[in-house]
Amino acid sequence: MRVEHGITVAHLLVEPRLQAILRLVAGEEGRDRPVDHPRVQKPGLALAGHTHGVVPTRVQILGETELTFLEELSPEEQRQGVSALFGLGLSLVVVTRGVDPPAVLLEAAQKTSTPLVVAEPRSSRAIQTIHRVLDTILAPSETRHGVLMDVHGVGTLLLGPSGIGKSECALFLVERGHRLVADDQVVLSLLAPEQILGRAPPLLRNHLEVRGIGIINVRDLFGATAVRSEKTLQLVVELCPWSNDEPFDRLGLDDSMLDILGVPVPMLRIPVRPGRNMAVILEVAARNHILKAAGHHGAQKFIDTLMGDVDEPDSGLER
Repeated sequence: MRVEHGITVAHLLVEPRLQAILRLVAGEEGRDRPVDHPRVQKPGLALAGHTHGVVPTRVQILGETELTFLEELSPEEQRQGVSALFGLGLSLVVVTRGVDPPAVLLEAAQKTSTPLVVAEPRSSRAIQTIHRVLDTILAPSETRHGVLMDVHGVGTLLLGPSGIGKSECALFLVERGHRLVADDQVVLSLLAPEQILGRAPPLLRNHLEVRGIGIINVRDLFGATAVRSEKTLQLVVELCPWSNDEPFDRLGLDDSMLDILGVPVPMLRIPVRPGRNMAVILEVAARNHILKAAGHHGAQKFIDTLMGDVDEPDSGLER
């Protein structure tokens, strides 16, 4: 399922990297306002009355320069400048350096229901962090039903029909020291021409559904090292019901790919049946992917060696 561009302020504020540095101080009623641009804006001229070029749906940054300019204005000029800015229907205003916003900003934010937050870092670092988050969540994306795991450092997406055992495989892998990224709904975003980043929706983050037990919090049960917020996708594994009639790859020479957001991702189809240790099989799949990426293709080397032995002419000497 493809995701439309644009998010709300509420969605932005629950991102872990922003939760760590931002605090909402006014205008909570406007949390449903949209943010649809990956770059912030510094509306210094707007405080002087020149509002042309201000894009309301961009994150607005008021740093040391803007606040110093505002403090030098008379009370009436402050009210006029701030009213003109907040009257544009801004989606989000960020005051940096961890300072308490001037009363005139708080009043305008409350009056217009404009979310006003304080960022603890200075402007440069705050902008850098906000840009990284916006680049991720505003990138072209789609949501897939599956499980995303970090297995030996390989971002592994488990696909398959409902009830095949994807979440149980994830639980086995977590027990063996690997890390859960997302269960049930995996949001995949295109960050670069050949890079897909996966994460969980905010509501589902750190949670895993295990049939017979219910929904569990993996972070609470296994600790912070058992989860991660996002991971680059490198391998797709489709779990399939076992069938003797299904032509599953026996040699490992079938380098199948799955197109995700225009990027071909290596894909394996692995049959599932009672008694198979799927956690170990998935670990081996991840390790084998690492070897292939390093140029060591075990199956191809075996076939090349075998064909070399067959083609080698007989010397006529007894052995």
